[in-house]
Amino acid sequence: METYRLIVFGKVQGVWYRKFVKDLAQELGYVGYVKNMDDGSVKVIVNIELDSELEYFINKLYEGSTFSEVKNIECQKIDFCKFDTFEIIE
Repeated sequence: METYRLIVFGKVQGVWYRKFVKDLAQELGYVGYVKNMDDGSVKVIVNIELDSELEYFINKLYEGSTFSEVKNIECQKIDFCKFDTFEIIE
């Protein structure tokens, strides 16, 4: 299990994007959190088992919610973080 930090850029705030990410992560059985950032981006911290799962998750994040428009996603492996659920952080 690895922990990744994903920073999502584009039209991703005020368009139900965090709910989309939470629903997707829960559907896939992932734990972590999603949070709006002050610069207009969205940060996703997630635990994922396999590289192929990470690639699938990132592709889904690019699809986004109905009114979102993802321009770029930066991905970085970080030190392992333990989570019990996937949450939206205010």
